Amino acid sequence: MADKLLFTPGPLSTSPTVKEAMLHDLGSRDDAFIGVVKEIRSELLRLGGVSQQEGYETVLMQGSGTFGVESVISSVVGKNDQLLVLVNGAYGERIVKMAKVHGITHIVKTFPENEIVTPNAVQEVLLQHPGVTHVACIHSETTTGLFNPITEIGAICKQAGKVFIVDAMSSFGGVQMDIKVMQIDFLVSSSNKCIEGVPGFSFVLCKKSELLKAQGQARSLSLDLYDQWNGLEKNGQFRFTPPTHSLLAFRQAIRELDTEGGIVAREARYKKNKAMLDAGMQAMGFNYYLEHDIQGHIISSFLYPQDPNFDFMKFYQALSDRGLVIYPGKLSLMDAFRIGNIGYIFPKDIEALLSAIQEVLTEMNVHI
Repeated sequence: MADKLLFTPGPLSTSPTVKEAMLHDLGSRDDAFIGVVKEIRSELLRLGGVSQQEGYETVLMQGSGTFGVESVISSVVGKNDQLLVLVNGAYGERIVKMAKVHGITHIVKTFPENEIVTPNAVQEVLLQHPGVTHVACIHSETTTGLFNPITEIGAICKQAGKVFIVDAMSSFGGVQMDIKVMQIDFLVSSSNKCIEGVPGFSFVLCKKSELLKAQGQARSLSLDLYDQWNGLEKNGQFRFTPPTHSLLAFRQAIRELDTEGGIVAREARYKKNKAMLDAGMQAMGFNYYLEHDIQGHIISSFLYPQDPNFDFMKFYQALSDRGLVIYPGKLSLMDAFRIGNIGYIFPKDIEALLSAIQEVLTEMNVHI
């Protein structure tokens, strides 16, 4: 049975050769596997525009992207520190929940979910709360698809002497990013996003000088970021059972990213996907939730048609029956659904999706 195409923010559609890479069993302490882990750690730094020689490290963490974010939040923010969480969507709110669960002293600056985090507002909060030591922000807020201005926020954090934590879950690998230029101390992403691997682990790219400060202050055994890094450094091995097959797939995915032309070429493909989607959806009469100047190219949010015949679950299922999977909305104020432009999908796949959407609307007798 053919795989369905996933127009989602992850897990994503993957290439046949990435899937094929998983058809091998490796021991977690085997030299061949240790070589895979070493290669991945080095390649991720390269993709982030940094290196070990410049004082940066990669930590691989079993579990979804949320595991990686929680490992950072619960490990690097000390008992005497204070975290500022910048929130304009569900994933910023999730970091707030982490802080509450771990008893971390924190404050929250909330913005509307259809507006970006503004650098001036961040600067004002830091002036009002000089006790803040760490700042956490989402780059591509998958709730809506907006991009927050990470470079500008990073500059403000560094001017104020704060540690900057960035959730770049759905953007890293699909957006050109230089961690040093953006002044990010901890960047977190996942194997099943723009690098087009499969689920199984998250990764943290971090400044070594800040990582070393986390020694002995983690609030969790399995999510201890420093100990995870220290174990990888000592013998190249994970502390606990690693997702061997996911890592094999990810190594292949990185190689295919390079073959495509690197992040520059992948970003161009994703942007082309989005441009085609924009034109087709607008031609059908759909309206975007976000203003175009803050809408990223990773995922797009569309408002439900006002026609009473529109039923999202029927719409979703009809597309799924045609082998095309979109994503429900997570908005708190408006009814919307999301379509991802990332993964192993190409303009011809966007054309197929648009054709299917028009067909389903006709079947449902929905007029926009």
